[in-house]
Amino acid sequence: MSKFVVSETVKTPWLKNRGVIPATLDYYDGTMWEKCEDVCNSYPDFIAYDFMGGKTKYKEFKGQVEECAKALKAIGIKEDDKVTVCLPNCPQAVIMFYAINLVGAISNMIHPLSSENEIAFFLNESESVAAITLDQFYGKFAAIQDQIHIKTLIISSIKDVLSPVMKVGYALTSGRKIPKLPKNAPVLLWKDFIDGGRNYDGEYRTKKAKDDAAVILYSGGTTGTTKGILLSNNNFNALSTQILAANPMAKAGDKVLSVMPVFHGFGLGISIHTFLAFGGCCILVPRFTPESYAKLLIKHKCNFVAGVPTLFEALLRQKSMKNADLSFLKGVFSGGDSLSIELKKKLDKFLSDHHSPVPVREGYGTTECVTASCLTPMHMAKEGSIGIPLPDMYYKIVSPGTQNEVPYGEEGEICIAGPTVMMEYLHHPDETAQTLRQHKDGMTWVHTGDLGLMDEDGFVFFRQRIKRMIITSGYNVYPSQLENIIDAHELVQMSCVIGVPDPYRIQKVKAFIMLKAGVEKSEENKQAILEYCKKNIAKYAIPRDIEFRDQLPKTLVGKVAYRQLEEEELAKESADKTTSNV
Repeated sequence: MSKFVVSETVKTPWLKNRGVIPATLDYYDGTMWEKCEDVCNSYPDFIAYDFMGGKTKYKEFKGQVEECAKALKAIGIKEDDKVTVCLPNCPQAVIMFYAINLVGAISNMIHPLSSENEIAFFLNESESVAAITLDQFYGKFAAIQDQIHIKTLIISSIKDVLSPVMKVGYALTSGRKIPKLPKNAPVLLWKDFIDGGRNYDGEYRTKKAKDDAAVILYSGGTTGTTKGILLSNNNFNALSTQILAANPMAKAGDKVLSVMPVFHGFGLGISIHTFLAFGGCCILVPRFTPESYAKLLIKHKCNFVAGVPTLFEALLRQKSMKNADLSFLKGVFSGGDSLSIELKKKLDKFLSDHHSPVPVREGYGTTECVTASCLTPMHMAKEGSIGIPLPDMYYKIVSPGTQNEVPYGEEGEICIAGPTVMMEYLHHPDETAQTLRQHKDGMTWVHTGDLGLMDEDGFVFFRQRIKRMIITSGYNVYPSQLENIIDAHELVQMSCVIGVPDPYRIQKVKAFIMLKAGVEKSEENKQAILEYCKKNIAKYAIPRDIEFRDQLPKTLVGKVAYRQLEEEELAKESADKTTSNV
């Protein structure tokens, strides 16, 4: 038996002996590019993307992708080859992504800010035969050339896609800081790469099926070890169909502020593919600060914005937002990390005060399902909930380590099934088998490694990663719950709670706190927060230590990097032991 919701308006009871569940939505029978190409033909004069003021229509976008596909064939890219895309959110990233799909190859999406060793791992793990990156990141590839086995490295530059006027401005500002490529660098420049495609007159389209592999994204998975997640055309196309079904107000021509990175499921799956698959306009932002994010939002009057909680938290503090009119918004989505109840309240008030017709809608998902598989409905929310499953996505809560479903309201491991579930972990069959499990209902479920519960209305409540749970004096403590409480204090802007080793309790609770602007990092304020904790938190879960930070560390996608804080504490403990033994 499995609890699930198939629409935002219908509550569906438990089903018995389901077998194969008929889909409630019609899904596209083709590849990612074929779906986008249909849109190019339907809305040729709509704007597909806007990059630093340069607007590209869908008919032009189609020509760019076809041109790039020919260029890929000209350098010898074959069906099922892996090509690494190591780019920020820029036109080359989007064009290359779909061109790779058009020739029947597989995109290996990685972050350009990854370290040299990480890049070498991604290239070798995927067995990439070619890669593309920006000139400013060439040094990383040069440093690892003896460790990797790619045949072609394509080097592009931001100036390659700028207007003549913008090129001059770029050359005088950001472009000045970029080292020139060595004269004999073994690379293929973007212009020469595209020119090679113009001279290619062979077949460049490869017919692929919707269930064929198309993309590799990376995630820590359920064990924390980085792995490639192999995803199909249908995984991405199904996501776009589900997101549109859950957001019927979205129309062709609507704008999305595409700041979430293209290497991440959230950015690629929602802010890029979902919008290009129905005729939306992507405002591509390669690099941003909270200040530039705020200015771009207002300048372009973006209808949809998606981001992680830390990004929205920073938005609250921008002076440029003081008198902003946000009445143009249709959807504000938070995902990628837990949105505390208190931060959501602050955001919703901020949006309301600035005339937004919509509040923040929280979602939840994993890269094993591309990205979001659960979303708060438009006109119905429950405090602390991450929403209900998207159409044709199924959630069940099981006792950790088992397939045994727990009753409504009881905590357990979140499991997910549906058309966006990944194909496999690349080269990790054992871990694939641990994560993808066929249950007695005949469906394949992702065991997420996340704790949560579902209520009788089908609303899902995320608690946290099972492995992030703190065990102190025999009690289970959930950091996200403590963060919710601490964030509600009048002095606190944001917090992060971790467990640190303790000889008596196994672990003790420590809170890292970023205070509101203008609040002094004093012992008096620390004691005030501790007194507040004593009144609102069970005795065994009260933080034994509080450390104030100007900023909380963040991962490459903007999540609070709690693992970095844990590692810092372990390093301190190790150093203290060494000192005491001297």
